[in-house]
Amino acid sequence: MNGHGQSDGPVVPANLLNKAAAAEAGEERGPAMGNTAGETRPGRSAGPGVSSDLGRVRQVAARDKEARFTALLHHVSLPRLMLAFEDLNPRAAPGVDGVRWQEYRQDLAVNLRDLHGRVQSGRYRAGPSRRVHIPKADGRQRPLAIASLEDKIVQRAAVEVLNAVFEADFLGFSYGFRPGRSPHDALDALAAGIYRKKVNWVLDADIRDFFGSLDRGWLEKFLRHRIADERVLRLIGKWLAAGVIEEGSWTETQGAPQGAPASPLLANVYLHYVFDLWADWWRKQNAHGNVIIVRFADDFIVGFEHEEDARRFLAGLRERFAKFGLDLHPDKTRLIEFGRRAARDRAARGEGKPETFQFLGFTHICAASRGGRFWIRRKTSSKRMRAKLKQAKAEIMHRRHLPVPDQGRRIASVIRGHQAYYGVPGNYDAVHAFRTQVTRHWHRALSRRSQKGYITWERMNRLVTRWLPPTRTTHPFPEQRFAASHPW
Repeated sequence: MNGHGQSDGPVVPANLLNKAAAAEAGEERGPAMGNTAGETRPGRSAGPGVSSDLGRVRQVAARDKEARFTALLHHVSLPRLMLAFEDLNPRAAPGVDGVRWQEYRQDLAVNLRDLHGRVQSGRYRAGPSRRVHIPKADGRQRPLAIASLEDKIVQRAAVEVLNAVFEADFLGFSYGFRPGRSPHDALDALAAGIYRKKVNWVLDADIRDFFGSLDRGWLEKFLRHRIADERVLRLIGKWLAAGVIEEGSWTETQGAPQGAPASPLLANVYLHYVFDLWADWWRKQNAHGNVIIVRFADDFIVGFEHEEDARRFLAGLRERFAKFGLDLHPDKTRLIEFGRRAARDRAARGEGKPETFQFLGFTHICAASRGGRFWIRRKTSSKRMRAKLKQAKAEIMHRRHLPVPDQGRRIASVIRGHQAYYGVPGNYDAVHAFRTQVTRHWHRALSRRSQKGYITWERMNRLVTRWLPPTRTTHPFPEQRFAASHPW
């Protein structure tokens, strides 16, 4: 270790090398040259001479894929901590420390200077997260870890720094929680890929308990491919080892805490090395036909031209995941016939309509346009619809005694938000059904404000016209938007 406050050297401990080389097997770029000789190649020095501006970090990361950054912690600066604080949701639930955004802001300059000093000197200690459970669309409970306010600030600032490094490495078909990329970008890419390529089979995969199964030892090795600043690695280790508090007792956790600001980036790094590089290598070296890949966080879809390729890929993927502690959910991972030839081929065999698959809240259906051309119809997932309506109903009932204008503005924002995401071509009926059902919940809530408070539908229709936005399609066709952002 170097002196206090300095970055450690770019040399990686020798016990990293064998497993790191194994992890790189099958990656497109091949193992690093130094692994064959028993040493890790540090790459060109990217630490002491780097400007404080992250633009310089991005340039070096993009120019030299072997560069390992030896000095990054100083980029977690006071101004960056300030920006991270301002980006937090002021109404977010507090962590175990009970400190809220408004309270911390009262003496913000002093608080951030103290936090910055602790981070840079190594005195910063990550606190345990507060474990809560939220309902999932399928009725199960999803455990979330709510970090304390200061942990959120530090994690957000550090993630911005790490993004400057790893964004240069992430592949184009990775969309989840990356700057400038959204779920609709992933949906557009999937639809455009199926239209443009010869896709006849789709692998709809689900990783079982991904965040809880993520192997921290492998994660550290993957991070060390690019990060040689031991202080940054120790910082990440503190977040992972902090554990959670549930019902007053501390519990050690496995993997990465789902819900923490740093977890999406750590998940992307893990899957970049475990899945992305391997899948990209596999389709170039082993596939006999077209293969498309779209991944959003731990949810991914792979399309194939040939069934044989799909089955060989799935078998190889199971083996690949097993090496890194991951497992495909046996009930949620399916290989289905889907594409422009699926309906015709299944009809020729006397089988029913092609199966559908779920991705990012939409059910994808093989359909035909009015002109008879193949068309991917996207419909709101029934599970997502039920969950959202249940949530809206509870909120409407809770607010039913507020003035009608206040209720109308809030319900209108819910409907606009729903349309902003689900308002894709071909999904008008489902979006309108959501608006209709919300209207019914609102009518029922208003009618139950008192024994004599029944609202006639004539008056209700006037309220709906006054306050609720009309149903409309808010997105263009996916292949058009994808073509505009990805010209040939």
